[in-house]
Amino acid sequence: MRTGTIIGIIFIVGALLKLAAIWNIISLQWLSNQPWTSYILPCILLYIGASLVVKSFCKDRDQWLRRPIPDQEEGRRILCSTKYGGDEYVYNGESFHGARLEASFGGIKLDLRNAVINEDEEIDIHTSFGGVELYVPENVNVLVKSRSFFGGVGNESLSTNDQKLPTLYIVASNFFGGVSIKN
Repeated sequence: MRTGTIIGIIFIVGALLKLAAIWNIISLQWLSNQPWTSYILPCILLYIGASLVVKSFCKDRDQWLRRPIPDQEEGRRILCSTKYGGDEYVYNGESFHGARLEASFGGIKLDLRNAVINEDEEIDIHTSFGGVELYVPENVNVLVKSRSFFGGVGNESLSTNDQKLPTLYIVASNFFGGVSIKN
């Protein structure tokens, strides 16, 4: 564990102890006699503790682990799944045949800008408390269908609407999560 994580956990435990004393779950008589400790101190401790825990994970150099593209049978979709972290997949001239992306409490970056896409393909995305960054080539059409609960899909890709080009069908289901599509 990192130092920031340990200090953050100590602050969170201290704040929870104080709140338990306020709610008469435990007795901290010597501490409860101080007027400034009633509500201000627990709020400050919770804020500092949560900030330290989050910062200790966000500044991790390996937050986005560059992974090799998952093996797939010819013509089959790949499956990329992450929980409590982040993965990055980059296509460099490989053939793309669709994907299923699942992000829970984490994120996935999928870079298809240099992928070979010769026909219509589907990307099925499921997020819960996470997100997906999708980079698509400029020479494909992008069609998005989404069902989201406290989340959404942001499509910032350039729209070509050329019937001769292949189409990427993005089907997204987000629960407290989101998808960002860019070129």
